[in-house]
Amino acid sequence: MNRRILYIEDNEQNLYLVKFLLEKHGYSVSTANTGLEGIEKAVAEKPDLILLDIQLPGMDGYAVAQRLRQSPESAPIPIIAVTSYAMSGDREKTLAAGCNDYIEKPINPDTFIFKLEQLLHLRG
Repeated sequence: MNRRILYIEDNEQNLYLVKFLLEKHGYSVSTANTGLEGIEKAVAEKPDLILLDIQLPGMDGYAVAQRLRQSPESAPIPIIAVTSYAMSGDREKTLAAGCNDYIEKPINPDTFIFKLEQLLHLRG
């Protein structure tokens, strides 16, 4: 069971860390550095899960999540916001934009993988 995850992130250090953790746990990881590239890859690749940074250049993660939810190809894919936005109301804002869950940066490798596995299990 090789689950496919799309990670939309513009920060190279965050991208490296998350990709390393995911691949170490047996996931296949595709990446995108911009929101538009992420939307295109999500529609084309239909990953099992999308990890989405909120602070992206150009189109922010809120807009990306909304666009993903509007497309029949990407609407059913779970989206987890992975972001440094941790102020009161930020979680609610990500959920309102269409994300299924929210993980704060810096990530905790153990709970990060556990939360992803919970969401993937729920999706089947």
